[in-house]
Amino acid sequence: MGLIECKGITKRFGEKVALDNLSVDIPKGKIFGLLGPNGAGKTTLIRIINRITIPNSGEVLFDGRPITQSDVEKIGYLPEERGLYRKMEVGDQAMYLAQLKGMSAAQARKELKNWFVRFGIQDWWKKKVEELSKGMAQKVQFITTVVHKPSLMILDEPFSGFDPVNAELIRKEILRLNEEGSTIILSTHNMESVEELCDDIALLNKSKLVVTGGVDEIRRHYGNNNIELIYTGEQPVASAEGVFKVLSDENNVGRHTAVLSLEPGVSSNDVLSSLLSEGVSINSFKELIPRMNDIFIKLVTEEA
Repeated sequence: MGLIECKGITKRFGEKVALDNLSVDIPKGKIFGLLGPNGAGKTTLIRIINRITIPNSGEVLFDGRPITQSDVEKIGYLPEERGLYRKMEVGDQAMYLAQLKGMSAAQARKELKNWFVRFGIQDWWKKKVEELSKGMAQKVQFITTVVHKPSLMILDEPFSGFDPVNAELIRKEILRLNEEGSTIILSTHNMESVEELCDDIALLNKSKLVVTGGVDEIRRHYGNNNIELIYTGEQPVASAEGVFKVLSDENNVGRHTAVLSLEPGVSSNDVLSSLLSEGVSINSFKELIPRMNDIFIKLVTEEA
């Protein structure tokens, strides 16, 4: 049973179907990637989980029961469309948002001060929001999303607007928060972040669920059964009938990098045995697993 279970969610806006009988489980204590091209239905699903909008049919369960407004108060939501009150002081803005999530003034001030120090922005407390750069404002909004230690965090494009240094800071904080027990839904187009951070994913396209499961499991499922072989020798390796075909072989002063395609039912051990029996001097031998970016493009293109 997931922390969040979406069962048969359908949402229409007039004639447009934003979500079409979508069911997906978000495991407790995991980082869950919500993926899909623009217009796939990701934001609609996030808004339904947050009870900002109501589905035409289906239901959302939180910890095994229908989600309520009090459950939503336990969620930290960072929307893609950021927004802070530009004329307020940063500290006052952060205090206001933290107290909206049920924190006392004393508790909010203590936790916010700690976060501001952690992010190196303690000198911004008295500045006006309008004085902040986009990246600085993003930091403040991230802090106000997580400061109340929600059991569920929904982060929509959390790395948008950050330079590489600050993006890495946010990545480390996401991992730390997850290690401390928070379940995190990460909606992003950054497939590198998906591979680095996510345990499980759901890929949406045209209002429907295309695939869901563990990241490693999905990457292996969509692999081509190819092997990268690095070896030394004067002569290139030849295909072995019934075992493998050589798809490519690059020779750099006697050091070869080859890609082998395994025949159906053949194991890596079979290939190694065949190569060693031919006297091949092997330096490296590894399975080639497709990147999430390639799988994303493949599945979305096939659905087009």
